[in-house]
Amino acid sequence: MKVTISVQQAKWPAPPHVNAITTYRHGGVSQDSFDSLNLATHVGDEYEAVKENRARLCRYMRFPNEPIWLNQVHGDHVIQANHLARDSIADGSYTTERGTVCAILTADCLPLFLTDKSGTIVCLLHVGWRGLTAGIIESGVAAMDAEPHKLLVWLGPCIRRDAYIVGQDVREQLILSFPEHATAFEESHGKWRADLGKMTTQRLRSLGVAEIHDGGSCTFMDDSSWFSYRRQGHCGRMASLIWLD
Repeated sequence: MKVTISVQQAKWPAPPHVNAITTYRHGGVSQDSFDSLNLATHVGDEYEAVKENRARLCRYMRFPNEPIWLNQVHGDHVIQANHLARDSIADGSYTTERGTVCAILTADCLPLFLTDKSGTIVCLLHVGWRGLTAGIIESGVAAMDAEPHKLLVWLGPCIRRDAYIVGQDVREQLILSFPEHATAFEESHGKWRADLGKMTTQRLRSLGVAEIHDGGSCTFMDDSSWFSYRRQGHCGRMASLIWLD
C-alpha cells in the first residue's frame, strides 16, 4: 500500500536549496488521539508507532540524514545541529552544513523558520509564550551569525489570536518581558486573546529583521490538518523541519 504524507511548505523567497516544511497530522500509523502521523515520543503514544511514523516521513521526504530531534523545554537554548546534538535539551537548532536536518515538534506553539537571503545558514525555533519570555527569538537570531536585515523568516502553523485565550498572569509576564506586547492582546470575558504571531513579529522587528512571512494557519481551528494541545489535550505533535540541499 502506498503511503501518502502531506506537508506544508514555507512560502517565502528563500533560495531553492533551502527546504522548510511542517507535517500535517495524517499519513501515519498512530491510533486514537494520536491519529495518525504523531512524530513525538514523549506524549504517551506507542513507541513503535512513532518510530514507524518517523521512518515513513524520512522515506517520503528523502531526507539526506535523520532529523536532529530535540528535547524541548520552552526555554531559550539554541544549539548547532549535528549528530552529537540528538535529543539535546534545547528549543531551537541551526546549521550551515548541507544535509543536516533541524527539527522541532509542535501542537499549538509556533515553528519559526529562519535563513539568510543567500541560504548559507538555517535555523528553526520552538516559540510559545514561555519561550517568548525566555528570549528564544533573541537567541535564535543571535545564533544566525548574519546581519538581521539579511534574514528571511517564515511563521508556521500555530494557535492564532481568535483561539488563544490566556489569563492575566500570562499577559503580565509577556508584557513585563516586552512592553510592546500589550498591543497583542484583546480582552475576552475576563481573559485575553493573545496574538502569538504578532508578538513573534514584534520581537523580530525589534532585532532588525524586516522580511517576515506568515502562512496564517491556525492549529486550533483546523482539526483535519493539525494537532492542537489546546483543542485536544492528549494529542500528537507535528514536525517542522529545515535543511540545506
